[in-house]
Amino acid sequence: MMGKTVRTAPEMDRVPVFKLYGETRQWPTPDLLHCESIAARSRLHDWHIRTHRHADLVHVLYIQTGQVALELEGLEHDLKGPLLIVIPAMTIHGFRFSEDIDGHIITLARPLAEHLANWPGAAAPVLTRPGFYPLQAGKAARRIQHLVDEIAEEYRDPGIGRDMALHGLIQALVSQLMRRRERDVSRKGTSSHRGEPRSERSGEHVRQFQTLIENHFLGQPTIEWFADSLGITAAHLNALCRRETGASALQLLHERVLLEAKRNLTYTNLTISQVSDMLGFSEPAYFTRFFKRLTGFTPKAFRIRHSGSMTIPESGGDLPGTR
Repeated sequence: MMGKTVRTAPEMDRVPVFKLYGETRQWPTPDLLHCESIAARSRLHDWHIRTHRHADLVHVLYIQTGQVALELEGLEHDLKGPLLIVIPAMTIHGFRFSEDIDGHIITLARPLAEHLANWPGAAAPVLTRPGFYPLQAGKAARRIQHLVDEIAEEYRDPGIGRDMALHGLIQALVSQLMRRRERDVSRKGTSSHRGEPRSERSGEHVRQFQTLIENHFLGQPTIEWFADSLGITAAHLNALCRRETGASALQLLHERVLLEAKRNLTYTNLTISQVSDMLGFSEPAYFTRFFKRLTGFTPKAFRIRHSGSMTIPESGGDLPGTR
């Protein structure tokens, strides 16, 4: 199965952009992370998730047992559990799992991934460079399995302090990834991991644009403002965004505003008018039209729909990105 297929530029442009693991539908949750068993969705695709990429999501897979043929940027790797796999945004990847696969996939939305990657120290390379990390049976592997099990349990059964608990567990899992990567680097005397393919540089402007969105989306600047900040034209920015993500620059901005709106409607007691004002809308009616156009629900209907399954966390317990 090990191959060295190299994709041409036109082939790269045709790689689909997914919103979630194996799906093109909208990010389905107001949370900044999504967690599910690998088998739950893989069996729906006959255990084969074809090559694709994500514009603004990071995957962390934990495979306890079973096998996977992992494709990263055109190179294939035959792997078996226990191991961890990290798939950063913009990385072309695909999976073919064995039917006895046992593990979880944790997907981090860009705001949470950037918060973790911006920690001082060695966190950033772990979440921004694709790689796989085989685990030896022992204390470290058991601790990682325990962390993943706890994340899955907290995600499925929300309660008071849920966001605080998930935040702490994700931080602990990233710290374990950091340690695992540093051990590999120290042993080999190099900063490259064997699972890390060549970086794709063509999307650098898009990544810079997404960082600008994260820092300025509450003011909803114009696309021209973003383009000027990047030193390119608005038309060029739109072309790059469509090529790299399948969405326009304005759609990417609106997706981030929508995520923040969902989180505030779900996890805070702010009125709809207050949420509208915080997100930079000139009036609540405009916010309502925006929200319904993208979700099919009014803000009020969305809040009612989610209030039965989510618990508003105590003050200070939100994941980063909640305001």
